[in-house]
Amino acid sequence: MGGGLLASGLGRPAVAQGSARTLRFVPHANLTSLDPLWSTALISYCAATMIWDRLYGLDNSLTPRPQMVAGHELSDDRLHWIFTLREGLLWHDGEKVTARDCVASILRWAQRDGFGVRMKAQAEDIRALDDRRFEIRLKRPFPQMQFALGATACFMMPERVASSTPASVSVSDYTGSGPFIFRKDEWVAGARAVFERNPRYVSREEKPEFWAGGRPVHFDRIEWHVMPDPGTAASALQAGEVDWVERPLTDLVPMLQRNRNLKVDVLDPLGSWGQLRFNTEVPPFNNPKVARALLPALQQEDFMQSLLGDQPELMNTECGVFLPGTPMANDAGMEALTGPRDLELARKMLRESGYAGEPVIMMEASDLATSAAFSPVARQLLTDVGFKLDYQTMDWGSLLGRVNTRGGVGAWHCYASSWAGLWITNPAMHAHLYRSTPTRFDELRDSWFDAPDLPAQRAVAEQIQRQAFAEPPFLPCGQFFNRQAFSTKLSGFVKSPVAVFWNVQKA
Repeated sequence: MGGGLLASGLGRPAVAQGSARTLRFVPHANLTSLDPLWSTALISYCAATMIWDRLYGLDNSLTPRPQMVAGHELSDDRLHWIFTLREGLLWHDGEKVTARDCVASILRWAQRDGFGVRMKAQAEDIRALDDRRFEIRLKRPFPQMQFALGATACFMMPERVASSTPASVSVSDYTGSGPFIFRKDEWVAGARAVFERNPRYVSREEKPEFWAGGRPVHFDRIEWHVMPDPGTAASALQAGEVDWVERPLTDLVPMLQRNRNLKVDVLDPLGSWGQLRFNTEVPPFNNPKVARALLPALQQEDFMQSLLGDQPELMNTECGVFLPGTPMANDAGMEALTGPRDLELARKMLRESGYAGEPVIMMEASDLATSAAFSPVARQLLTDVGFKLDYQTMDWGSLLGRVNTRGGVGAWHCYASSWAGLWITNPAMHAHLYRSTPTRFDELRDSWFDAPDLPAQRAVAEQIQRQAFAEPPFLPCGQFFNRQAFSTKLSGFVKSPVAVFWNVQKA
């Protein structure tokens, strides 16, 4: 789309001008579910963080700090935890948040989340002691307890919701205790989602930091306007019809930077991690030799440049299984990605793998910038190596629906996308390492949980990385940092893996 059209604003739907008490935001993808325990979409996590709260929150060093809890007690043998909720916590409907709500929420979380499943397996009892206190008794120590409760999808919900909705089903009652209330009556999937300030929310007094500390709200209303076309979003931002675009198209960033009323900046300190994910439950990628054949031909810079162009300062093209710069990142087996590239070797390995030329269904989410950028690169890679592709384009919600239901044989075989970096920092959160039936990855994750210290954990992480190159559930495609664009009238941004709307103000 040309600059003249962007400047004139032709061909785009109008968004009503808002007041200083309304923030208009263009998310990176359409919101189809608000339950991050059911959906793996980052956009679901972003919405959930607004309406539900957690017992702990991570600070900038990824250290958990009390959030909904006033504190906890831990026995000398580290087997008995007692948590006390801080006073004044209310659900959006005015009912008190109780320890029973927290127990029910933790038990639902423990059905699906990697940390939760492990904690529950080591638990002897989880129960409420009174309205504000609950206990977790363990059979053996679980040193990651606070991190698990603060870094994952362990959001607190009313007991009636958590107890009646298994983790395999997306919640439909969005009553939370967080700083915003979701307006379900105004939700138009594919177009708009609305959140209003929770007048009952009692913020902590500490300075906001990552997901920890206070959450002061300076807007009465947050409007999400879904704009799959990046030119439309850029035009609306320039015209003042929206205040904040989460992921502007890289090609349009220079134009936005020239606008003195706008600012472009990186708000996610960890960045994102690109991947080409395989469905290892069905042929042909249930044969690890098939996916392994792609390794000699994979070039991470091709994926990164497709999204960012020539901006090396925003990318890392020597990225392994764990996020670079975090404790579990390592060099084990990295020669598979960093050694000389050899297309002919990749073709030879595919011929010898047993792949018989059957169609491979590759999905692209056209409304998600990373998928739209990475997918053509992945298509070219697979085609060059010798795969026969059935390339299917759809929206991100449809893609996730197909992935989450697992469909059946042939429902999907691969897709390219990205994950927020936080979820790639340890084996427990790195969900795509695992499948519905146990594998060597599950054994290694258990060893990581039992590792007594950081060196022992790193040793297990090295084993996991070698295993991921031997039997690839995915191929790492690089680390990158997204710039976000917003009005210079906005200030007070809290840097986080997902967009957060507390502390932000409009002049």
